[in-house]
Amino acid sequence: MIGEKTCKHRDKEKIRSSRLHKIITDLLKNDVNPIQEVSRDPLLELNKYLAMELEAWYLDDSEEDQRKPHRQNPNRAVSLEQLKTLGVFYWKLNADIYDSDPELEKIRNDQGYSYMDIITIQKETLPNYEEKLKMFFDEHLHLDDEIRYILDGKAYFDIRDKEDLWIRIAMNKGDMITLPAGIYHRFTVDESNYTKAMRLFVGEPVWKAHNRPADHFEIRQKYVASL
Repeated sequence: MIGEKTCKHRDKEKIRSSRLHKIITDLLKNDVNPIQEVSRDPLLELNKYLAMELEAWYLDDSEEDQRKPHRQNPNRAVSLEQLKTLGVFYWKLNADIYDSDPELEKIRNDQGYSYMDIITIQKETLPNYEEKLKMFFDEHLHLDDEIRYILDGKAYFDIRDKEDLWIRIAMNKGDMITLPAGIYHRFTVDESNYTKAMRLFVGEPVWKAHNRPADHFEIRQKYVASL
């Protein structure tokens, strides 16, 4: 299953390569020292590109507030390549233009993400905020992929690795990920208590979460077999 999804997401790597090529070309066209202010915009784009990689790490065993980072000491970082082996895919987009972004539109068309809505998670707007946070943080799986695009604020997704250890994925503005159907995971905001996210879905959305244990589902068995 992951092999099929890897093929489906290859266009994403082509997009990144073409973007980097364009940024460097723009720098060279200026025919000046790239440190000069004339090149400010291309340099800004290059810096954004170089900062694209998602940050993730193995969780510690602390029972402190779930909204804290919970890094081990020393920190055990997890690379984007490691996340890919678990079926997690990632994009870095410009959240300031999400309503007119051609790159987001291309991703949605390529992946078939026909449904979209936006949810804001904060005390002031989400009824039963603390109760909802506890519910989001219960370990569960879905029968379909979970796609989230952070438009503002910060959040964490925790996922299980092949040895059933927790990996925390830090989600910041502009980060978009896909969690595969069948993976055990959970969600929380960070200590800022605020995030605004776009939820994407193939076809009509199904929000049903199946709390662990849920190993009897065929999609869970297929996911485990694909690792």
